[in-house]
Amino acid sequence: MKPNAFVLNRHLFPTTVGAVSAAFFLSACTVGPDYKAPSESASQHYDQQAEQGLGQKGRIDLGQKINGDWWSAFQSPKLDRVVRRAIEGNLELVAVDATLRQAASSVVAAQGALYPRVDFAAQAGRQRVHTAADPSVANFYSIGPQVSFDLDTFGGNKRRVEQQAALVDLQTHRYEAAYLSLTGNVASQALLVASANAQMAAVEKLLADDTRNLELVRMAHLNGSTTQVDVALAETRLAQDRTLLPSLAQQRDAARHALSILTGKGPADWIAPDFDLAEFALPSGVPVSLPSEMAHDRPDVRQAEADLQMASAAVGIATANLYPHVELSASLTQAASGNGGAALWGFAAGLAGPIFDGGTLKAERQAAVDGYKASLAGYQQTVIQSFGQVADTLQAINHDEQENLAQGDALRAAETSLRLNQQAYAQGENSVLQVLEAERAYQQALLGQIRVKTARYLDTVRLFVALGGNSVGVLGQKVAGR
Repeated sequence: MKPNAFVLNRHLFPTTVGAVSAAFFLSACTVGPDYKAPSESASQHYDQQAEQGLGQKGRIDLGQKINGDWWSAFQSPKLDRVVRRAIEGNLELVAVDATLRQAASSVVAAQGALYPRVDFAAQAGRQRVHTAADPSVANFYSIGPQVSFDLDTFGGNKRRVEQQAALVDLQTHRYEAAYLSLTGNVASQALLVASANAQMAAVEKLLADDTRNLELVRMAHLNGSTTQVDVALAETRLAQDRTLLPSLAQQRDAARHALSILTGKGPADWIAPDFDLAEFALPSGVPVSLPSEMAHDRPDVRQAEADLQMASAAVGIATANLYPHVELSASLTQAASGNGGAALWGFAAGLAGPIFDGGTLKAERQAAVDGYKASLAGYQQTVIQSFGQVADTLQAINHDEQENLAQGDALRAAETSLRLNQQAYAQGENSVLQVLEAERAYQQALLGQIRVKTARYLDTVRLFVALGGNSVGVLGQKVAGR
């Protein structure tokens, strides 16, 4: 038992403890700032010129929110299967999920400080007593429970719970950010596989045409209608076009390997399926939430807000450290020494407060205040950057539309030129080289159209990701069930 403890009658002890505790609870307060969410942005647009152009074409639907799995808008069952496989097997998600579980446990640990702590203590020994005229040696023991309780008079422990709860929110949004990045990467890599396959098919047709044209030029040279220079030119074009295949095959294979890794497998352990651009549908009327709403949908913005709340709680903790600390303790001990024994109640109240610490506590509070200001600026910067990312993506889609129209015109013009040159060659009005040039222009226009189509798909994926996809709330039920 503590030297300054009061030995109380066992019948009065519970009443006394309750009365003292109630008095301290009534006088308790929580110091420091109460967290308030930052005000919403007043902006109603990302880029009005891009929004207007895409809205008139039916490409976006401003003011609407994304519902369901965003990647399903591309209407590819194969893509949906691969995304599901990645969500189940991705190791980064596993790691972030474990970190989230760790943060959730820290909340429970912090909440424990708000309740009394009960311990059990036992002691036994042998001692020599010198106070008597005849010193004696006796055995002694004590055993019983001990209770301690921090009144948290100024709310330091409550602020720690708030801080740890904000850490759980931060880790939750970090998981959502990883989830969004994963689904976006899977969709992008699948489209790159499809694009590489489409371009390789076009190049193979180009090579077939080059081979056929080379044979025609050689025959014309044997007939005397062309020169050896024309033959060399046709051979050069065939050789140059053959160099296109390896780089496209590398693009396809790298995208396949990336898909394997995203699903948590090595490239040799799981081979991603082949994708074809024809199995994707370009989404129309993509829901684009307003800036004020988008800030609630993007995991990185919500992560920055959770970090801001943690900084606010840190100010409260540092403020509470400036005030006295009150703790109650009690014990019920069965003690005996020699042949005598007794049951003892003990109750103690302790108070400790800073008097002089060289300015440490005030400096720590000021550091916490400055940390909050830094987190606030970081949050605001994250919001602004998210608006800029959406604006950039909207303009990219707008420019994709313009390039798609131009590339369509180029493809139609090249197709017409090829048809006319073939007709003229059949009538003996032009040379075989003119036909070769027309065929080459057509194939190059076809490759250009594939690249533009791929860019439209990829930029649409980037728009879904920039808007936050459907990542927010992914862990709602999961966290609740921990």
